[in-house]
Amino acid sequence: MGHDITGKLRGLFAPLATPFKDNEDFDPDALRHNLAIYEGTGLRGYLVCGSNGEARSLDETEKVSILETVVDAANKRMTVIIGVMYETHRQAERFIRRSADQGADVALVQSPSYFRKLMTDDVLYGYFSGLADEAPIPILIYNCPGFNGITLSVALLERLSEHPNIVGMKDSTPGCDLDAMRLNGPAFHVMAGSINKLSAFVERGSIGGTISLADSAPAPAADLFRSLVKTGPAACADANARLIEANKGISGRFGVPGVKTAMTLMGYRAGIPRRPLVPLGPDGIAAVKSALVEAGVLEP
Repeated sequence: MGHDITGKLRGLFAPLATPFKDNEDFDPDALRHNLAIYEGTGLRGYLVCGSNGEARSLDETEKVSILETVVDAANKRMTVIIGVMYETHRQAERFIRRSADQGADVALVQSPSYFRKLMTDDVLYGYFSGLADEAPIPILIYNCPGFNGITLSVALLERLSEHPNIVGMKDSTPGCDLDAMRLNGPAFHVMAGSINKLSAFVERGSIGGTISLADSAPAPAADLFRSLVKTGPAACADANARLIEANKGISGRFGVPGVKTAMTLMGYRAGIPRRPLVPLGPDGIAAVKSALVEAGVLEP
């Protein structure tokens, strides 16, 4: 499995936004429109039903429909990672199996967080390793304290890295803490969860990442990744700094509504966010446009 999964994960992934119509219904035609453009941009694949996909705002039927749409469009040419965000082992196990049956290649699993005080390293080890024991597809761990308030310890990650069906992690911890990068290797891939981390991670051997800027500017993001791999961070410093600054002005400042606004400005069909999130007003739209223009990915 090691060599095969490395090839499937090597590159940059877009954490797909879920397009909603004005009545907040899922818009499959809009998603297909976006996927048709993404395929020619140099991305390796997609993260479906992740944080940018507003996964916590989707019901099970919608998740199935979204994954079905993406798998059909990917047609085995692109790697499909499915986000798994549940509070119980039972729910997560069922969803992973169903997603595998639908054609997902990898499951990105977030830790439960409602009973946060009880989520010790031993409990979380049992959760992730137990799912990996049963999962018919490989597991990536999602370390995302900004969303669930839990930072997975390096000691826990080291234990989990030894499991043969846990093939890596997406690191979305704040800043650029490189402690986890010492775990990176042929059997456990530490992947960047933010463009802020991408350069430092690639320099230390990371094979890729999932970054929100790839939703609106996939080709520049994919080009940056390939340049980092080929020439190293020094030669890419200017482009890296521009895209990091754009990310700060879009998802960093406005979250999902900012990402969807940026996508719309770049010609994608993003639709509105689902309540309680609300679309940006004129000032926010202007700020996102300015961030894209200053990054050199959108004409003034």
